[in-house]
Amino acid sequence: MKILFLLVFLFLVSSCGNQGDSDQEGNAKEEIDTTIYQRNLNVPNEEVVLQPEAREITMNWLAYLTAQSEIENFDNYTVNDVISNATPIAEIMENLRQSVPDSLKTNSIQTRVTVLYTKAKVLEHMAKRRSDRPEAIKATAEELPVDFNNFKLQINELFLKTLEDFEKELDDFQPEEDTLSLPRQILPPTGIGAGTIQDTVTSL
Repeated sequence: MKILFLLVFLFLVSSCGNQGDSDQEGNAKEEIDTTIYQRNLNVPNEEVVLQPEAREITMNWLAYLTAQSEIENFDNYTVNDVISNATPIAEIMENLRQSVPDSLKTNSIQTRVTVLYTKAKVLEHMAKRRSDRPEAIKATAEELPVDFNNFKLQINELFLKTLEDFEKELDDFQPEEDTLSLPRQILPPTGIGAGTIQDTVTSL
């Protein structure tokens, strides 16, 4: 009987000890997660600048301007800010994907806006669950500004002049330059008085 009582006592002591360790681990994890939620995002320091021809199109593209403004906000966003704005971010990227101007509707551009939309929807899903690791939410959010820069690079490539374009411009310009550089040709006199001048030269 004493042995049974001793075994029960040891079991209870062991259970209490394990529960205490679990509580400490849970508290430590909660403290770490809270710290991560307050961290700022690491976003690229450099921003892609659009070509003048590209800016003429995007300046009238409301969905693009809205997305550009939201991406600029990422400079000051914390993980908590991302979680709070995940749904609006997804809606912004959806509008961007659905409103691409006809002049930019190429496979490469469509691929880039689809990547932005998909990444934003993944971020929204993770933010709604909140049980996901905050490190994963932070990492996914930090990819969006990079993807937006790649999107702008793809737009610029539509307006970059190729080597053939430069050669054609050079060929178009060269004849005009050659014409200006030719010496002026003096033509012999014609018409009235021409014979008299020729006779005078012969007699000399």
